[in-house]
Amino acid sequence: MEENKALILRIAELERQIALITKEKDKFKAIVDADKLRSINRDYKDRLFKFIFGNSENKGWTLSLYNAINGTDYDNPDDISFNTIEDAVYMGMKNDISFIVSSVMNLWEHQSSPNPNMPMRFFIYGGELYDKYTATSEYNKYSSKLQQIPAPKCVCFYNGTQDQPDSWVHKLSDAYDEDGDIEVRVNMININSDKNPGLMKSCKPLYEYAWTVESVRRLQNEKMNLDAAVDKTIDDMPDDFMIKSFLVANRAEVKQMFLTEYNEEKMLELEGKEKYEEGLIDAKVEAVFKLMKKKGFALKDALSTLDISIDEWTKYTT
Repeated sequence: MEENKALILRIAELERQIALITKEKDKFKAIVDADKLRSINRDYKDRLFKFIFGNSENKGWTLSLYNAINGTDYDNPDDISFNTIEDAVYMGMKNDISFIVSSVMNLWEHQSSPNPNMPMRFFIYGGELYDKYTATSEYNKYSSKLQQIPAPKCVCFYNGTQDQPDSWVHKLSDAYDEDGDIEVRVNMININSDKNPGLMKSCKPLYEYAWTVESVRRLQNEKMNLDAAVDKTIDDMPDDFMIKSFLVANRAEVKQMFLTEYNEEKMLELEGKEKYEEGLIDAKVEAVFKLMKKKGFALKDALSTLDISIDEWTKYTT
């Protein structure tokens, strides 16, 4: 009888130790996975939007999008002069696209999650662009005459899964506690495939880009892995799509871009999960994980529901 009791206690102890080892193994795996994702994202890979519309090979597509947004009809792609500062990084993100055309300084960004703090990003990056412009042009900052400069136009293209209107505006002054003298307006444009039909009709490359993103998302929702989803999307793309030959020729890079965007979200989720499991959490972080666990929300959807930006999430979880 005593031997059986001792055996039962020993088995219980072994089960407890196995549970502890399994927990530590899972925790270690999460740390390793997070490190892998940090390594992948350390080089700040370009996104597909920039690859298509910020590429000097595709100036015609950039000009088409510019015309569609501004109601212009410029027809010479060489009128575009890209001036993107490639090594400029703000809050872990590279600037997407900037260029000058017809005395207009265009600052374009792409976002897959709502972020009301975009005006600050544009403000900081715009300062760098104008500093570069004045240093490389005939601008004379000591002149007694007014020196002309390109007019800035700030546009952020949104294609996240959280439903948003066709367009809206974020202003830097929205973040002020009191009246201020500096304003930055960022025009947000929704480029999901079911939004802005007029814009999509006016710019065929934009319509094709939106179709591509939507196709990959749909296939992933059908439980297809990301690599296969990108392959099938490119293979099934209509032959008359302007961007098809470009994506086919750069298939490996396109896959990496989709993987990078997916990994950025997973990395943010893992970093938050580490804090959550260690008990080192903010109330907002806890609320996010409750939504993800109980409602099955993706990280971006949970953040949007709770009105938490990616910048805030990074602050809470790092």
